[in-house]
Amino acid sequence: MSKRVTRIDPAAATDLSGRWNDTDSRLVANALITQALTAPWAKRHADAHGGDAPAIIVGEVRNRTLEHLATQVFVRDLERAFLGSGTVRLVASKEEREGVRDERRDQQQHAAAGTRSRLANELGARYMLIGEVQAIEDQEGREKTVLYQVDATLVDLESNAKVWAGQHKIKKYIERARFSL
Repeated sequence: MSKRVTRIDPAAATDLSGRWNDTDSRLVANALITQALTAPWAKRHADAHGGDAPAIIVGEVRNRTLEHLATQVFVRDLERAFLGSGTVRLVASKEEREGVRDERRDQQQHAAAGTRSRLANELGARYMLIGEVQAIEDQEGREKTVLYQVDATLVDLESNAKVWAGQHKIKKYIERARFSL
């Protein structure tokens, strides 16, 4: 039997195995960010800071499931959802900032004075989004359900106060066909 590969739209919902996939990542990220940005903390922040958009960094998302999850893909989906909202300022991750800082230091020596990015002028995040993905499986014979529960928390970096906690669940029913020749 030969193999056939077909290109499909990356946004198309595909679910071959029933495991966590790109569609789940995108749907959950959009749902969580919508929840977060419509929660009371956002209005409190706007009122306390003259309407300025909050500066947020997306921190670690822990995989508490028994399967491999590409959590960095999920983190990027969360970042895209935040940026797409147009209501927050997103701060680069620690790893990204290190590369940017290297470039900024290099510019101090090698770039024309009028084009250099200034040192010590970074935007500090006020809030950090952290989270975890958990899964509960139930199986009997050829039937299986998997519940993915994603919990996210927005933490005020200055006070460590949790200003928002959200959750989104996806439940999948998987039925395996009988083996036939």
